[in-house]
This record gives sequence, C-alpha cells and structure tokens, in this order.
Amino acid sequence: MRRVVVTGLGAITPLGVGVRRTWQRLLAAESGLVSVADRVRGPLDKSQWQDLTSTVAGVVPTELSSTSTSTSPSAEVLDGRGEGLWRPSDWLDAPAQRRMSTFAQYAVAAAEMALRDAGWSPTSPEQQEMTGVCLGSGIGNLDDIYATSVDFDRGGYKKVSPLFVPKILINLAAGHIAMRYGFRGPNHAATTACTTGAHSIGDAARFIAFGDADVMVAGGAESCIHPLTFAGFGRSRSLSTAFNHDPPASCRPFDADRAGFVVAEGAAVVVLEELEHAKRRGARIWAELKGYGCSGDAHHMTAPREDGSGALSAMKRALKNAGVKPGQVDYINAHATGTQIGDIAEAIAIRSLMTGEDGVDDESKVTVSSTKGAIGHLLGAAGAIEAVFSVLAIAENAVPPTLNLHKPDVGVQLNFVPLQAQEKQVRVAMSNSFGFGGTNASLVFAELD
Repeated sequence: MRRVVVTGLGAITPLGVGVRRTWQRLLAAESGLVSVADRVRGPLDKSQWQDLTSTVAGVVPTELSSTSTSTSPSAEVLDGRGEGLWRPSDWLDAPAQRRMSTFAQYAVAAAEMALRDAGWSPTSPEQQEMTGVCLGSGIGNLDDIYATSVDFDRGGYKKVSPLFVPKILINLAAGHIAMRYGFRGPNHAATTACTTGAHSIGDAARFIAFGDADVMVAGGAESCIHPLTFAGFGRSRSLSTAFNHDPPASCRPFDADRAGFVVAEGAAVVVLEELEHAKRRGARIWAELKGYGCSGDAHHMTAPREDGSGALSAMKRALKNAGVKPGQVDYINAHATGTQIGDIAEAIAIRSLMTGEDGVDDESKVTVSSTKGAIGHLLGAAGAIEAVFSVLAIAENAVPPTLNLHKPDVGVQLNFVPLQAQEKQVRVAMSNSFGFGGTNASLVFAELD
C-alpha cells in the first residue's frame, strides 16, 4: 500500500483567514465566537432572530465592503498575516463570486492556500490526471435555498435563478476547485454531517494509497449562518443557549456547564500526496497520514451510544490501519462539541482505548483537547480543520487548549488541556469526528519516520 503524506495546509476560520493566523490565535487561547444577531450577512429580516434560543456562532471575520479588485492573493493574505479578514474579491472575480455559494468560495480560497503551501501547480496532462479533489460539506448553502423558496412562492418560475441548482449542490465546491486548476483525477464529495471533513480526508488518502491519484486536495467547507439553521438545531435542542450574553463562553467542551454546541463556518483543506512523489519534487512534508477508521453507531438520529462504543470502534480501526498502538498516541483532538451526552461518550471511549491493551497505565497522562471551545462547530468542515490542528501539533510540538473548561464533568481524569495551550512532544496525533446519523471517523497522523 502506498504511503500518504500531508504537504499543504489551508484554512478559513472564525479566528481569521489563513492557517498561521488561526493557529497562533488558537494557541493564544483567543475565541472566534460572537453574537450573530447583528452580524448576519445579507438583507435578512432581523425579526427572524428574535425568537431563537441561541444567537452565538463562530463567524469568519469579514469586511462588508472591500476596495480590493485583485484575484491574486498577496503573501500576507495567503499565510494569514495582516488583517485576517475574509474578502471574496481577494480570491475570486465578480463572475466567479456570482456562480458560487459562500461555502464554495471558502473551499476555493482554502484550496489555493493549501496548494501554494504545497508548491503544487501541475500543468502537464499527466500530472493533472493524477491530481484529484475530495471535499464536501454537511449542509452547504441555506441562504440560496431559503431565498429562492421565498421568491418562488411569491413570484413563480421566473424568479428562480439558473444558477440555483449549481449553487446548492454539495459537490460543486470540489467541482469548482477541479475546474479552476484542471484537476482531472478523482472528484469526490462526502456529505456525512459533522464527519464530512474527516471522511473526505480519509477517502482521499485511500485514492492515493490504491493508486487512483498521486495528489489529492481534501477537506470540508461550511457556511450556514442563517436563522433557519439556528431554528432547526434549536428545535432539536442541540445548541448552547445559556451564554448568549457572553459568546466566547458559550462552547464548553467537557465542562459541567456545557449545554450544547455552537454553530460555526469556514473551510479547511489539506494537500495529500504519495510519499515518493512528494520526495521526488522536494516537497516539505508536514506529517504522514498513517491511519483512517470509520464506524456507525446504528443507534439514534442525533445522539451517540452512551457507552461510546461507536467512537471506540472508529479509533481502534484507525490505529489498526496505522499500525500504531494506543500508548503511542501523544495527542487526541476530540470531536467534543459541548453536549451533555456526546462529550461523556467520547471521553469514556478515549479512556477505554488509551488505558486498555497496549495503552498507558495512568489516564491522566492521556492528552486530549477540543478546539471547538475556540472556534465552535464547523459542521462539515470540523473534521478538516481539526485534522489541520492535529498536523500542526505534530509539526510544532504544541497542544491547543480546551477553552471554557473550568469544571471537568465527564467522569474521567484525562489531561483535557484546560484554558491554556501546552508544550508537548507530539509524534502521533489522532483526530475524531462524529456526526448525526451515528457516523464516525478517526484519522491518525504521525511524524514521518
């Protein structure tokens, strides 16, 4: 089986545009969670927000009006220095912006960052045929669905844009990336709720491992900061509601005061590459993607099994695929969203894995954090950005903190990295993602030996 490595990273998050900016703010324990009632984009009726139980979100910082007309991002934009604000015109000309939903725009921009970071810009037909895209979204685009439904109800057929269907299709983010660069390798889009980003990266790695591609652009994108999103998740009692007055405190993974997740938006992309292909062209290698494991809970539409057995199965399969023992895992980026049942189930699963056969003898030595405390839950992009954080933990021997964790209350005594980042040598990191419908995935990254 061919080995797969990470050679490029790109991200747009509530902490800003760019991987470096996001990572530095994350390690500094800064928050990207804000009130959205007065920050929504577009001509939304503010009354739609009045009865919602939650009005906090992880919102990509944006500039409502931009004087920039260039679609060739500067070095400062690409690596996240400077303002760190999202301006579509930094990445796309006006016609391209009209053709793409916001989630697809985020995906294209994050892909450009990752490709620049990897130094990969194939021009020959052979190289383009062996470069593919695997990028999905959980929900994608509610703005156009809602607005077009209203327009159609009021005005009928002629009020529907010819771009409506292309703008709402989940796979069009991957399609736009492929068309932009001429990539004719596998073109794939997972949509597995909050596990989408992890599945996309894992599936992309298998395309490379089995010889279908030499290089894959992989990740997830999401942008659904819309009243309908908050109404839907609110009615299912999934959202954090107790901290509308204090948005940075609203997402509380593993904490006694946790009461639901916080919706967020953004995108994250990795460039995956066959090891020998990367070596031949002298690419910088961030880490190796050694393992990928999937499972299903077969239990409930929105809740995990309380014993964490589904999560445990995914982690075990990822480690088996990687040829790594539990005791060799130095850091776990948890899915933990801040829900009562979900955080406990995952913590139980991690303890079972890490203190079982070939594990550690003291559970307090198991290092786990949830970065959702800082950026919220990016839904279909969550697994992708958390994979990026796991890779950076290896590259920089730093573990990002779990914000808002003042009173751990999940029944286990793991090192949850409360409030502040920790320095630690990280040779192996695991990233977990779990989604509605009981879908689970784990990724294992490691230093290249």
